[in-house]
Amino acid sequence: MSTRSFFVTGTDTGVGKTVVACALARAFAAAGERLAVMKPIASGARRTADGLRNADALALIGVANVPLTYPEVNPYCFEPAISPHIAAEDVNIKIDIGTIKAGFEALKAISDRVVIEGAGGWLAPINANESMGDLARALGVPAVLVVGLRLGCLNHAELSRRAIEAHGVAFAGWVANRLGSPMEREAENLATLTRRLGAPPLALVPFAAARAGSLLLEEAAAQLREAGK
Repeated sequence: MSTRSFFVTGTDTGVGKTVVACALARAFAAAGERLAVMKPIASGARRTADGLRNADALALIGVANVPLTYPEVNPYCFEPAISPHIAAEDVNIKIDIGTIKAGFEALKAISDRVVIEGAGGWLAPINANESMGDLARALGVPAVLVVGLRLGCLNHAELSRRAIEAHGVAFAGWVANRLGSPMEREAENLATLTRRLGAPPLALVPFAAARAGSLLLEEAAAQLREAGK
């Protein structure tokens, strides 16, 4: 399993995967690495003169320091903001893990590291038989779990960790992301997450998407770099 690249997943949709993926990518690039990015599958896109464009994929492209075309970053893009497997069925497209893996290998060949952002949670379906977890396993990279700090996150985080392990994917660590003001009894919840997930968070991300432009995950990126050596 390659430990140079990472698959950023989350306890649910809307928990800050893009904020964390972009911040990690910035930190890796700031450390002098040739950094490529990938959003293999995206639902929720706008029509442009160049074709469908997803905001998360564009944000990732904006932090990469390796020149990349949009299709290299986001090979499967769908207009409606619905589950990718349904969106793909609507336009008679089958999302193929082999196609994504070939694209990932091409990005690995021109970079030191690839930060990959999933869609939805770990078990989000991508076709009739496969999930995001199956994609991460096929790519052979460790997972970083973004935990949105809100009521229910203890259950979602532990289920996600167990699902990651069940897929045989290495668990690189987790990031706690505040989705608003601190959740009630945040300290106790963080302590419980630390026990249940087996390690303290790589970072606690404050609620301010604009701050993703800073290197707020610099220390987390350093830990991941060290683990991947």
